[in-house]
Amino acid sequence: MKIPNRIRLAHLPTPIEEISRLDLPSDIRLFLKRDDFTGIEVSGNKVRKLEFLLDDAIRQGCDTLITCGGLQSNHARATAAVAAKLGLKCILVLRTASQEQPEGNLLLDHLFGADIRLVTPEDFSQNLDNIMQQLADEVDSSGGKAYLIPLGASNPLGTFGYFHAMEEILQQEKELDMTFDTIVCTVGSAGTYAGLVFANQLLQAEKHIVGINISDSADHFRNVTMSLWEGFCQILGIDQELMEPLHILDGFVGRGYALNTPEEMKFIRDIAGRTGIVFDPVYTGKAMLGLVTSLKQDHPLFSRSNNILFIHTGGLYGLFPKTDEFSDLI
Repeated sequence: MKIPNRIRLAHLPTPIEEISRLDLPSDIRLFLKRDDFTGIEVSGNKVRKLEFLLDDAIRQGCDTLITCGGLQSNHARATAAVAAKLGLKCILVLRTASQEQPEGNLLLDHLFGADIRLVTPEDFSQNLDNIMQQLADEVDSSGGKAYLIPLGASNPLGTFGYFHAMEEILQQEKELDMTFDTIVCTVGSAGTYAGLVFANQLLQAEKHIVGINISDSADHFRNVTMSLWEGFCQILGIDQELMEPLHILDGFVGRGYALNTPEEMKFIRDIAGRTGIVFDPVYTGKAMLGLVTSLKQDHPLFSRSNNILFIHTGGLYGLFPKTDEFSDLI
């Protein structure tokens, strides 16, 4: 089995540390895989996927990256940072209902020199593929060569980012002389979750992989994962059925993608004050709230879990545009 090539962009391996003082059941130990430490400008899970996509882009001779996301997209910011690092151009298609001041990830997008195109939520949901392709055609017709990267870099090639992360985790288990029975991650576009699931099967890691969706539904992401598996197998040249159970814990989307409830913001504040670790309001904050709540309620999905590894996928910059939502808490 030959894994595709990647370009080294992230600071790997990222460390694993135990998180305590959360009043969890006594038989539970909770650890974090600190993928928020992959590199401050490109911090988070996105760069693991981009390592594979950027290798492909460079091999094809592309000079312009085009991708998309919400106004505070971690993926868009990571792509802009990587483009600047490698001397490539970058066009970002960002979803927003109104013009906003550059702050958080959006400010960094500007600093990295990205060409930012703002589109309405309606155009983003109904016409995104056409908008992206039109931009690619403009780049190509002007003598450049565009490389299209999907939302969250979550395509079959991108899933190899967390296939490789599973290999890293298995090596770290040996170094730490311990075994994680359960691995938990946020599901926002399914690329991280899918990579872990695929690696769990092909590497026979025998982990219990649980995703916690922060947008859409569990059924939606199960379908996305199955679709990614087809392309993943084509890249590897294998013919296998996906036998891994797709455990996605629904119920913690809250008000929707990038929208928060007072309970979520209070949880982020409280866990920071008790542990010194910051989770973001879009991804890891919701997922960690889902995990902690489920463990305290003895959710059957975790009935055989004792050593749990949560993938901290980053997103710190997404906190700063949410300052007003913390105003009653600090």
